[in-house]
Amino acid sequence: MDQLSEVFELVNVRGVVSGGFAVRGRWVSRGELQESLKFIAVIAGRARLRADGADGADGADGTDEAVELEPGDVAILNGRSWMELSGGSGDGPVHEIAPEEAGRLTAADWTTDDVILGGRIDLNEAGRTLLLEALPPVAHVRASPTTGANLRGSLHRLFDEVAGDRIGSTFAIRQHAQLVLLEVLRAYVEQADLPPGWLRVLTDDRLRPALTLMHSQPDKLWGLNELAQAGAMSRTSFAERFRDVAGMPPRTYLSRWRMMLAQRALRDADVTVGSLATELGYASESAFSTAFKREVGESPLRYRYRVRDQALSR
Repeated sequence: MDQLSEVFELVNVRGVVSGGFAVRGRWVSRGELQESLKFIAVIAGRARLRADGADGADGADGTDEAVELEPGDVAILNGRSWMELSGGSGDGPVHEIAPEEAGRLTAADWTTDDVILGGRIDLNEAGRTLLLEALPPVAHVRASPTTGANLRGSLHRLFDEVAGDRIGSTFAIRQHAQLVLLEVLRAYVEQADLPPGWLRVLTDDRLRPALTLMHSQPDKLWGLNELAQAGAMSRTSFAERFRDVAGMPPRTYLSRWRMMLAQRALRDADVTVGSLATELGYASESAFSTAFKREVGESPLRYRYRVRDQALSR
């Protein structure tokens, strides 16, 4: 499994479709946002997106510049508090559309309508490090010539399931939403100048051999010499590149990777804290618990009880 897929499995990244509409003429949809990560996909037509933090926007007074979304484009809103989406043309009245309005897709005409899908990106606490810190306030992912075919194809298949209301559609929508999210992130990695962090280091070819070692044997305290040799780099060049790309030294990355593995084990398995400490290369249960609390903010057992209680209450 490649490192990006491996991390996605660990943090339970999921795309969830929550609404959509097809509309002709002038229209607007606006409202406050509750989700940490929301996505807007333009299936057909065009739309203009405004949100706090987009292109210097600082208010909802209509004076800031909009993000122009073309067919096949997707926008991800990261920690925004409000958004306004608008589109259409003509002299008729402006249709007001509820932000999560659904059920208006079966009669969509792709030749004349603006067709929009909206949803959220769910992720566990560990996933916030991966995506919330890697994405800008508004990430505009374009259906570029190199990625456009896959992204548009995934969006169209997702739309067909949402609009078709066929048997098994709930399951199919979940699967297609996952593939759409993957294609969106693939396109974003190609198009954007990523900041230092998880998403950038996971897609760096020169550092991949070193990441493979740390991911496959997290119990080993890897030294700079071994990691540098794996990537056919000098110790100094490797250390500098890793810090520039990951935003942290290799040892810090290894510690955070261990903590992500620990969170999954505490959440999904019945492993004891002592055996987990041994599996992850800590000299004692106490050393592991101290490292876990420093990274996660609570003890391993408290974390286990809290996340399992949350899962039961859903």
